[in-house]
Amino acid sequence: MSKRLLSLTLALGALSTTAQAAPELETVVEGLKTPWALAFLPDGQFLITERDGALRTARPGSKPSAPIAGVPAVVAEGQGGLLDVQLDSDFARNRTIYFCFAEPSADKKTNSTALARARLSEDNKRLSEVKVIFSQQPKMDSKHHFGCRIAEAPDGKLFLSLGERYKGMQSAQTLDNHLGKIVRVNKDGSAPADNPFVNTPGALPEIWSYGHRNSQGLIVDAQGRLWEHEHGPQGGDELNLISPKLNYGWPVITYGENYGGGKIGEGIAAKAGMEQPVVKWVPSIAPAGLVRLKSDKYGPAWQGSFFIGSLKFGHLERVKLDASNRPAEQERLFPDAGRMRDVREGPDGLLYLVLEAHGKIVRVKP
Repeated sequence: MSKRLLSLTLALGALSTTAQAAPELETVVEGLKTPWALAFLPDGQFLITERDGALRTARPGSKPSAPIAGVPAVVAEGQGGLLDVQLDSDFARNRTIYFCFAEPSADKKTNSTALARARLSEDNKRLSEVKVIFSQQPKMDSKHHFGCRIAEAPDGKLFLSLGERYKGMQSAQTLDNHLGKIVRVNKDGSAPADNPFVNTPGALPEIWSYGHRNSQGLIVDAQGRLWEHEHGPQGGDELNLISPKLNYGWPVITYGENYGGGKIGEGIAAKAGMEQPVVKWVPSIAPAGLVRLKSDKYGPAWQGSFFIGSLKFGHLERVKLDASNRPAEQERLFPDAGRMRDVREGPDGLLYLVLEAHGKIVRVKP
């Protein structure tokens, strides 16, 4: 065999091997009811929220536990319920978790997104020292757009994404409320002294950025940068790099349109003083869950990529940016896998997906 033919044969063999080794989905937990988020406990179990209000644990390959006791009452209506959950960065020592949920008012006529802190018992069966440390203001009579993703920064501050509750879309542009905002708080819920609007008359001190619609993706990446994605209306979903004090435009600017057609506001997509998205989706994919992959378990092409679940199309979206934060690669993986509500990178460096309608957690096998 000639050297040239041998080289070609080896190259084709490598391509065939690569094709055979394409990632696959593997079910690790099933039997859940409308799961919304998961976190990874040090003992190898998952900590899982269900939108109806149950917090459970599960081991891979085993049935979910009974509901963990101590979860406060949630408004499990429309898009509301028990939503995101995060472990404290020092969980191994303090057993502290944070979760956000749709919180009813005292008379149960209105509601808003709330952030709570609690201590998980050593046997994972109950919460104690449960305290709501932040509550979105104002409460509204609405079942929509709770947002509700939590991210902890390297300095220990907590970020929380807050939807504009649909009825409060115009309030996303004003600073006297928490509608359509990302807030930053200390672990006791107080506003850090270096928040951007602490000294702004009439502004709520917890606000970090504003002009958001309904964010169900929020992370701090390996470089300490805050990333968020949010639902557009009909089209115009966005991935944003978040900086303090900036206005991300909703509802003044958008790449979407009203449901059923027709412009929103002036029908413009750009305006001075308002930020443009890093990535936009038209038509919408309805993004939920967000991770920027740190591990190399899937090879260099995926490392550093963003992975985003699609509620609308049921696929996993991969986006890789160039050095200037412009989209360099974009692909849709696992088409029709099912409505993906959360995407996480596990301690093993693998991707885990929450399939809402199927009641499953699946792992992406390299």
